[in-house]
Amino acid sequence: MLLRSPIHDRHEALGAKFASFGGWEMPLEYAGGGVLKEHTAVRTDAGVFDVSHLGKATVTGPGAADFVNSCLTNDLGRIAPGAAQYTLCCDDATGGVVDDLIAYLNSPDDVFLVPNAANTAEVVRRLTAAAPAGVTVRDAHQAYAILAVQGPRSAEVIRQLGLPAEHNYMSFTATEDAVVCRTGYTGELGFELVLPWDDAAKTWDALVAAGVRPCGLGARDTLRTEMGYPLHGQDLSLEISPVQARTGWAVGWSKPAFWGRDALLAEKAAGPRRSLRGLELTGRGVPRGHMPVYAGGTAVGETTSGTFSPTRKIGIALALLDTSAGLADGDLVEIDIRGRRTEARLVKPPFVQTSVR
Repeated sequence: MLLRSPIHDRHEALGAKFASFGGWEMPLEYAGGGVLKEHTAVRTDAGVFDVSHLGKATVTGPGAADFVNSCLTNDLGRIAPGAAQYTLCCDDATGGVVDDLIAYLNSPDDVFLVPNAANTAEVVRRLTAAAPAGVTVRDAHQAYAILAVQGPRSAEVIRQLGLPAEHNYMSFTATEDAVVCRTGYTGELGFELVLPWDDAAKTWDALVAAGVRPCGLGARDTLRTEMGYPLHGQDLSLEISPVQARTGWAVGWSKPAFWGRDALLAEKAAGPRRSLRGLELTGRGVPRGHMPVYAGGTAVGETTSGTFSPTRKIGIALALLDTSAGLADGDLVEIDIRGRRTEARLVKPPFVQTSVR
């Protein structure tokens, strides 16, 4: 049976169309809006996403942060308490990505993790198995809800709720009511509110009353694809390493230890056999994942994500392409879209310019 968010009834009342995602029944889009209007609201005003399906886990005890730092790729030593960090959980043997997640550093002895819904149990399992005496890893998946308020008007709305909004990017503040973090998955000014599970409804209601448009997973996907943000299971996976996905910026290469270190250092030194690139169609068409890509009539890889960009009004995609093909930004390739080869140009994401920082 699919799990449901604590405000499932609110989504039903708004005429949401639901979809299965990571073991959860979540809103894909809402009646009277649809993906296009929801996407536009985030780019121009403010939208709110219920992302309570995202995982939550706590790692506590003496040296908890040092322990997490010895497991996950990014370097927690680069940030101070009150900051959050994008990081990766990799397989120690292969360097493939078990999950990508956000780590909230509360103190040297307290780290809060937000993995993806489908991977939470596996991340918790791996951390639990490796935890030293005195460090406790707890799955708190259904202890907290998360609401993401995104868009140019998001700070104004957060203040209307009596919450702090003067954050630097990737920093957070804990209040009596919520943890307010200046993060998001859209490329816009935005905040993610981590709330007690049972408090989500009143906060959701207040946001909707303030004129924030409810947005579903459909708009979340078009927004993140426009930014070139990877989605685990498509652009990152156990078969797609950080080196291939070009997320090496989230790896603390000089750290003495993290899961997958040896495999990733070797791959980095040798050069990956394939690399994640951005593609924008020069004509009509909507690319999706797992579509073959050709250069000069030769297959050179396949798309991992693809959509129609509501902002640019063109088809865009991320694709894993063979590095041996020697392709550079600006080169033309072809995507096989349902049997029809459609021309696309290699570009460096993001596909749109925003002021995320």
